[in-house]
Amino acid sequence: MQESLLHHVWKYQKFSKPSLLSTEGIPITIKSTGAHNVNSGPDFFNAQIIIGDQLWAGNVEIHVKSSDWYIHGHEKDSNYDNVILHVVWEHDLEIYRNTNQPIPTLELQPYVSETVIHNYDTLVFSKTNWINCETQLPSVNDFDLLNWVERLYIERLQEKTKRIQQLLETSQNNWEAVLFKMISRSFGLKINSDAFMSMAESIPYSLVRKHQHNVIDLEALFFGQSGLLKDTTEDVYYHRLKERYQYLKYKYNLNAKGIIPVKFFRLRPSNFPTIRLSQLSHLYAKQKHLFSTCMDANSLNDLYNVFDISASDFWKTHYTFNTKSKTSSKTLTKAFINLLVINTILPLKFCYEQYKGNVVNELFLDLIRQLPLEKNRIVEKFSSIKPIEKSALASQGILQLKNQYCDKNRCVHCAIGHQLIFKK
Repeated sequence: MQESLLHHVWKYQKFSKPSLLSTEGIPITIKSTGAHNVNSGPDFFNAQIIIGDQLWAGNVEIHVKSSDWYIHGHEKDSNYDNVILHVVWEHDLEIYRNTNQPIPTLELQPYVSETVIHNYDTLVFSKTNWINCETQLPSVNDFDLLNWVERLYIERLQEKTKRIQQLLETSQNNWEAVLFKMISRSFGLKINSDAFMSMAESIPYSLVRKHQHNVIDLEALFFGQSGLLKDTTEDVYYHRLKERYQYLKYKYNLNAKGIIPVKFFRLRPSNFPTIRLSQLSHLYAKQKHLFSTCMDANSLNDLYNVFDISASDFWKTHYTFNTKSKTSSKTLTKAFINLLVINTILPLKFCYEQYKGNVVNELFLDLIRQLPLEKNRIVEKFSSIKPIEKSALASQGILQLKNQYCDKNRCVHCAIGHQLIFKK
């Protein structure tokens, strides 16, 4: 038996409630189980319980064994003085208040169905499966699964909101500056995300705004701060960037110290930092009000139009400054734009709507549903077990499910696990 399961048994009253008796044989009637506390202190606040003929209002503490009260040192903690009922799986020791009065104890074991315990053990301790519910997942109702996945996507957005709020604090609540940092990080993809982020943080956003009319200035700033203008290449384009960067660096007293070097290794040429930095420069040269444009977009096509940009002409025949290549257009692909929308635009839009006091509506969810299902190992494996909606909302929800619930054995906190444990 695990304490997390006991919490859910108590919270959702998954036990036989008639004729409840304390360990002293006193009748117990539950009026309210209380509010679940996930922080320090008693497990449930403000419960209302009739013990004998007396209605009590106070807190409930839950343990596997009564003796855990002393193991956890609650007798020394004043936060537990208002505990009106000690709920345990196994009563192995009488527990007393500081006044030497026994704390009423309810032993749940006799009142919980053996089916619940069997379902829990079968689910949680099936370590041979990729996920605990792998063999039972196909039986889960499609509607229930979709609802849970949608909630998980919102939960994932809320987690990203915390990181956005941290960026807002360091950017003096400048939403445009936050977008610049976030979108720079996304342009770096996984390999260069930290490098691009450190580059963006080294350039005051006011300089980006000031030089948006000149894409060469933006390229000079981005390439120079990323340490890509230190060679002695003879190319005219390269020298123009280098000269312009030296001027801007001196004028604005820019410091490149601490910026993470970019990497080319194990990257497809189309994802080389040279190409991505040039594309990023053209994006800001084209979209003078990128933040408001993205926040006002209500369709995927609107966002495709926003990111319809390419690198400078030089990069049509190059991937690096030193080597020529076959001519090819260096535009942003739809697959790349989809990643930008999923990982940058929608999390920021979600956070911004919350900032304005708005709630998530169907228009917002329609945006993520317009994006195709992401392709990765987790999503593909899950889809092979249980077919799901072919949208990025589903794949984002599944990533949250696998990483935050399945991998952490949090089945009792999962809507699917909860359904499987407490099924009749």
